Amino acid sequence: MTSPGNFISPMTTIAREAGGLLMNYFNNRVKIEYKGEADLVTEADRASEELITGRIRELWPDHDIVGEEGTRTESGSDWRWYIDPLDGTTNFAHGFPVFCVSMALEYKGERIAGVIYDPSRNELFAASKGGGATLNGRTITVSATATLRESLLATGFPSRKRHQNPNIHFYHQLTLRSHGVRRPGSAALDLAYVSCGRFDAFWEFNLNPWDTAAGVLIVTEAGGTVTNFTGGPFSIDSREVMASNTLVHEELLAVFHSIFAGEPLPEPALPRVYLQSRKS
Repeated sequence: MTSPGNFISPMTTIAREAGGLLMNYFNNRVKIEYKGEADLVTEADRASEELITGRIRELWPDHDIVGEEGTRTESGSDWRWYIDPLDGTTNFAHGFPVFCVSMALEYKGERIAGVIYDPSRNELFAASKGGGATLNGRTITVSATATLRESLLATGFPSRKRHQNPNIHFYHQLTLRSHGVRRPGSAALDLAYVSCGRFDAFWEFNLNPWDTAAGVLIVTEAGGTVTNFTGGPFSIDSREVMASNTLVHEELLAVFHSIFAGEPLPEPALPRVYLQSRKS
């Protein structure tokens, strides 16, 4: 097998090219379409995926590809790519500059190389199996924050049917127990930010393989831990992701256990109490 690190340079070239394409669309604003009740897709998503898959097929014609916007090449190859040509489409479509290109390569079921490129900040995160993680070529590691109450966390919510997603309960409780919770709107970048210490942990429900494949590898190569919500091994198709700097992982899992178990938890101040305080 070719060394995993040998893939990083061509992946970087492809990701930067796709990122440049996205910025052209972003600066000119693009037409928004809907592929579900509230799931956005733009011509930029499709153009980026076409560019990336085209480059992969030129360089590695025998590799399989799974792309968010519908590209599927399933030949039974030992090699499989997971492509998110524009993670953060809702942000992108509204002119909010938090989005990225995410690419990961898997060999015989093990992810061996990944890159995440944020073109608005010109930041490229990369990792190869056993080769560590980098940001613009410099080695990165997860944070040294030791407790949940000192941690800055990140999470995300679905763009549709939010009432069917339980994450608001976890958001509420972890907001009370941490230094803060952010919701930037790009799961791939959230994972990248855990890898370089900007976030101490990240969790989200119902993610897809192309959302997580690159980011999970980058986090683990930076010294972090990624599991499902019960502490079991992360699986590319599990749709549960909990990533951390390792130091706060057990504490985070304990909070999840309490919430799932229905144990009594602190309640927020009620709006009527606030209104009464304004009148007093």
